Amino acid sequence: MVVKFPKPILYPAVFFLLTFIFHINRKDISFLQKIFVRNWRLIIFLESAIIYSIFVMANINYKIDQFAALFFAALISFAFFYPKKQIHFVLQWNFVPTYLFEWKSYLRKNTILAILGYFILVISSYNPASLILCGIFTFDFIGAIFEPNESKDMLEMYFKKYDFIFKLKKNVAFFNLLLLPTYTGFLIFNYTESFYLLYYAIFMNLYFILILTRKYKIYNFKERGNYYGMIVFLEYFFCSILIIPAIFVIKQNIREAKQNIRIYVGN
Repeated sequence: MVVKFPKPILYPAVFFLLTFIFHINRKDISFLQKIFVRNWRLIIFLESAIIYSIFVMANINYKIDQFAALFFAALISFAFFYPKKQIHFVLQWNFVPTYLFEWKSYLRKNTILAILGYFILVISSYNPASLILCGIFTFDFIGAIFEPNESKDMLEMYFKKYDFIFKLKKNVAFFNLLLLPTYTGFLIFNYTESFYLLYYAIFMNLYFILILTRKYKIYNFKERGNYYGMIVFLEYFFCSILIIPAIFVIKQNIREAKQNIRIYVGN
């Protein structure tokens, strides 16, 4: 018998929280106020409503109920309550090893966003549809973590101490450690549907490895970032979903990443 939390409210609540994260993280409200002088609040509501609706209705087996409607109505509040300035709340995250410097840097700069996102990721284990959809939502976080390029000196210091495979293994291990509560939760609440969890673990790890290997494949110390965007997201999203193309791309990325690192570090 499958153990579940109260289904009517938790499913739409997860996606309301996802929409909320999008809302508090947006930086275009002042722009909307200037362009849509009278209707900017309506624009904010419509954008939030579209995002929420896409998430909720992505599960064709879910029937809209009063809870989904209540959360939809709550989106109206987004037009009146929004961060007028960036909220600064920083944790040091000293338990994260220095060889995972990308994680430490991102977590320090985005403490609140990271905590909220991780909470949603964990509770998404309640339902197969929310598990997959929230996993895809997490792809944007992964891209943001590995988008900045470290300096040439830092890259040389790092890869004289560690090789690229070490970095890959340690990052994948840390990533799966973070996903462990989600894996465990899904097995507890949906243990008869463990196939979804297997597929989830595969495509999440494939996307993660694709993003990490891409960073060093195209690394250039003259560039501040590696230009992660929608095109990269879509390319690697479909590769990960199909699995086999991702495996071939990863092999090529690793080979080219090692060659690129040798340019700066040597053999």
